[in-house]
Amino acid sequence: MSTLSEIGTWLHENLPDLITADQVPAVSVGILAHGEIVTAAAGILNKNTGVEADVDSVFQIGSITKTWTATLIMQLVDEGLLDLDAPVRRTVPEFAIADEAAASTITTRHLLSHVAGFEGDSFIDTGVGDDCVEKYLAVIADAAQLFTPGERFSYNNDAFVVLGRIIEVLRGKPFDQVLRERLADPLGLTHVATDASQAIRFRAALGHVDAEDGGEPVPSPVWSLVRSNAPAGAMLAMTPRDLLGFARLHLDEGLAPDGSRLLSAASVRAMQQRQVDVPELGLMGDAWGLGWEIFDWAGGPVIGHDGGTIGQTAFLRIVPGSGVAVAILTNGGASAALYETLMTKILGAVAGVEVPSLPVPSENPVDVDLDRILGTYSSSVSDSTVRLDDDGRIWLERTMKGVFAEFDPAPEPTELVGWRGDSLIARVPELGMHIPLAFVGDDGTGRALYLHNGRVGRRANA
Repeated sequence: MSTLSEIGTWLHENLPDLITADQVPAVSVGILAHGEIVTAAAGILNKNTGVEADVDSVFQIGSITKTWTATLIMQLVDEGLLDLDAPVRRTVPEFAIADEAAASTITTRHLLSHVAGFEGDSFIDTGVGDDCVEKYLAVIADAAQLFTPGERFSYNNDAFVVLGRIIEVLRGKPFDQVLRERLADPLGLTHVATDASQAIRFRAALGHVDAEDGGEPVPSPVWSLVRSNAPAGAMLAMTPRDLLGFARLHLDEGLAPDGSRLLSAASVRAMQQRQVDVPELGLMGDAWGLGWEIFDWAGGPVIGHDGGTIGQTAFLRIVPGSGVAVAILTNGGASAALYETLMTKILGAVAGVEVPSLPVPSENPVDVDLDRILGTYSSSVSDSTVRLDDDGRIWLERTMKGVFAEFDPAPEPTELVGWRGDSLIARVPELGMHIPLAFVGDDGTGRALYLHNGRVGRRANA
């Protein structure tokens, strides 16, 4: 295996060309191995200003924030303030969704492992005040229940806002303040911003989105999602070095750099234990723990999480058995392709881990049971119709809802081809990746009940 310094040299020499090839405006990378950290950065943080990225630039980490939220939850468990398997309503009585029976039984463990089963992508703005997370609970009171709690995995942003409210109730402080007091400050992190007013103190990346003419990515019209979704990953920004400071907490069994204990070793282990298997969906893990994705890779196991906001994408991978962690932060372009190149090189060199290639369609696609998959599937994100054209090709057409409709109400249709079993894959890549879709469940007639792309959409009228 290569030394850490050799990989650092490789990064400095190759990052400029790699981001040019993948049309990524800027990237910042950090590697933690054997207690040492190397960092490298390249590119432009904001095409509006031309400011260059450096290793002290802050990028949004998106849903990697969920692992911070999960850690704050487990601190409450350590202190005997919270029971993972008690109903959420024991702590937050006002928690409500459309299905009263489900609302009364959903536990904190369900929320942490994305098996609560209710629609979870509202992203409603409830203001910028310290009460925005509390107000958000009223927003989801009519969220539909897709399946019985604990039945299956479906990624749920709103569940982590509820977790954020649990933290606020038991700590008596706003979520952002708890995150700083209980994690960022005791870990000695110096470049962490919980909102735009803090991010502006640093060299801050702006996201870049696809251009309408198909050219290079253009600056995003907004810096972040809304504050009410902060516990799910709407705003938190930092450098790779600071993100690795958080990763080190989980490599060091809950100990801070000064030797103080921020999390019990038992909770560190519990967060990495498999709670639910995940359909094969490309970048997503093979399973989910309590906040962490779990990747069954040769040389692993590996834990981690990804994050995506408006034009920014982040990747974190940790190899507990090797004491290695890698953070890759980007602000647009074919970020998944860049991730594959960098993570494969880095983890292979410093940890002996084989990172699987991203999924690609076969030249000879597998046969598809059309009766099983065709139809319309609905979620809070979109209405998605899978149809057959006159030439026998399969297409996915989406009508976006809510905040997603503001950015791209009717995306171009996506051609799908058979991939594996009941899973299909996009023929054309998006952000450098061919997106797989799994068709799971049974509506009682042999047709798939759900379209699964990480979160489920339920067959309409089923």
